[in-house]
Amino acid sequence: MTTAEEAPDRLLAAARPLVVRYCHARLGTRHATWCSADDVAQDVCVAVFKALTTRPPDRPFPAFVQGIARQKVTAARKAAARQWDEPAAELPDEADASMDPEDHALRRELGERMARLLQVLPEKQRQILILRVAVGLSAEETAEQVGSTPGAVRVAQHRALSQLRKVVGG
Repeated sequence: MTTAEEAPDRLLAAARPLVVRYCHARLGTRHATWCSADDVAQDVCVAVFKALTTRPPDRPFPAFVQGIARQKVTAARKAAARQWDEPAAELPDEADASMDPEDHALRRELGERMARLLQVLPEKQRQILILRVAVGLSAEETAEQVGSTPGAVRVAQHRALSQLRKVVGG
């Protein structure tokens, strides 16, 4: 039995893993210098907690959380773009031995190619594909996030992948 005082904590505990995955999928490591996806996810959870009492009763909770997450991710991207010219506080003593420069370049190129490739999709298909593939949500979870049905999510995902196959030539 959940008391009224425990309800917000339980809601946030359930939403936090999805928020973290969403932020990681949207921000990745590209903005890690200025803000981590975990920091943005924490900001999202705080904002959700503060806004719980003002949430419209007819708006589903997952859509409410996603709207706040989208705003916080956009704000983090803008802040990172503005702060790009600030000097780093400290340089590492050694280079990262786990990946050589060629690996870094290939990973960056692959990320850029994927971003360009995803731009050929309509926004809803792109969002569904990111939530299903990159974030790892189920069709049911994705349907809640985008305000659709699981069946429609599966169809949109199939169509998006088919369109991407045509563009790639496979």
